Amino acid sequence: MAYRFMQLRRAALVLLAQAAIFSVAPGALAQTTPAPKVKITTSMGDIVVELYPDKAPKTVENFLQYVKDKHYDGTIFHRVIGTFMVQGGGFDASYVQKKTRANIAHEGREALAKGLKNTVGTLAMARTNDPQSASSQFFINVVDNAFLDPVLIPDGDPVAKFTYQGRTYENVPRANLLGASQLWGYTVFGKVVSGMDVVEKIKAVPTGAGGPFPTDVPKTPVSIVSATLVK
Repeated sequence: MAYRFMQLRRAALVLLAQAAIFSVAPGALAQTTPAPKVKITTSMGDIVVELYPDKAPKTVENFLQYVKDKHYDGTIFHRVIGTFMVQGGGFDASYVQKKTRANIAHEGREALAKGLKNTVGTLAMARTNDPQSASSQFFINVVDNAFLDPVLIPDGDPVAKFTYQGRTYENVPRANLLGASQLWGYTVFGKVVSGMDVVEKIKAVPTGAGGPFPTDVPKTPVSIVSATLVK
């Protein structure tokens, strides 16, 4: 009888141990999907950017599709401001604007809510005054550009109280705030993880007029030789 009891006790302990293992294992073994990385090979060196699809999914998908389509190969950094940012991805070496796909939805506020800001080394989408106009052009912040961050609008309609650039507004119709282009900011979707020294070299190049642009064009073209997904 005692022997039988010991067998049952041993079996029970084994089951408890297995239950403990299985209760811990899923969390312990769970693996997060690595953030995709893209290598941008330029005429001044390589830049590797890490992208954040968990924070700006449509923007990252859009950028990766342009990479897969070889859209960026042979384009230039057509706007370089050493105290601001470096911008490229839209024009070839002859300053001809490349054909793009449909514009993408602005995800700046969602990305900001998840921690992405226009700080040094971050990758963001360029756009016109229309917040929904981003396509292929991107820029890399070379300083902290907090003024480019989207402005989060409080709940309510009208919005009871809203402060922007030191001025406070009260009972503002929500549609008025949503329609204000300057409040949308720019969507950050990645960051330079290697080659920031190359970005520093690009931002320091002499600039002037070039093609259709009156200022800020590198006098010696800085080209994107290729953009490829890092395996």
